[in-house]
Amino acid sequence: MEYYYFWFFLFALAAYFIVTDSSVARLVDLATKLLRFQYEKTKWWLIHNPRNPIVKYMMWRRAMKIAEELHKEFNNDKL
Repeated sequence: MEYYYFWFFLFALAAYFIVTDSSVARLVDLATKLLRFQYEKTKWWLIHNPRNPIVKYMMWRRAMKIAEELHKEFNNDKL
């Protein structure tokens, strides 16, 4: 139960500095924006990384759909 007091003290101290000093509040704001940006960047990389097998399959499937459409158009134009 004593570790709750430790965390409470840390958050209370941080809240005190944020309320009393505007530069600390700006620092906290920029730090949270930086963390959010890093999270979004990592998420984008995982979703769009071509070494990911799921992404490879999705790219292959999209390319095959386009190839089939082009093949149908080419065959229809020849007739």
